[in-house]
Amino acid sequence: MTDPADGTPAGAPPAAPPPVRRRDAARSRELLVRAAVELFADRGFERTTTREIGERAGVDPALIARYFGGKTQLYLAAVRVEQGDATPADLLDPERLRDLVERIDRRGPGPSFQAAVLPNENSEVQRTARGYLTERLVRPLGDRLTEQGADRAQLRAELAVAAFAGVVLARTSGAFEELAQAAPEELLPLLREVLGAVRPADSPGD
Repeated sequence: MTDPADGTPAGAPPAAPPPVRRRDAARSRELLVRAAVELFADRGFERTTTREIGERAGVDPALIARYFGGKTQLYLAAVRVEQGDATPADLLDPERLRDLVERIDRRGPGPSFQAAVLPNENSEVQRTARGYLTERLVRPLGDRLTEQGADRAQLRAELAVAAFAGVVLARTSGAFEELAQAAPEELLPLLREVLGAVRPADSPGD
């Protein structure tokens, strides 16, 4: 005889359930970061949605919050993957400055630059963004100025990064017409002059 409920022989133990396939968390994270790198590069932070990232990755977009904490943290993870873990050159390096200006022109300023001028909210997102800003921009410049014997090197570095963040945010806001319209070739020499003011008076330029 058989059990009419499932067709198994009467008295036989129930069949074991099929194995549950575990989500490959590492693979999902990798796919999300890869999709984020592509979409943020193409559209910038503001115009990219978590839904689009999930669709591009083939992963449930709800996992962005689970694995990263949110869109901002995923953005910072994507930038880190794109740029690598090596310590970047500082803002006084001409190629580093050009790369930043051109990238921000293409994508718009990311959360780390916005965090530099937002009110001091004690949130994980703000701390993450500001930590990234310190690690990638303030610290390399502070190290250079320390080596050059600058007085209050940390303050000088923070001043330069704050000035740079203000310029790029104002440039994309449209509040200053000539600043918004200036080509990088026009802007960069003037920006180097502004940032160069943080050097010690007897320090040679690049």
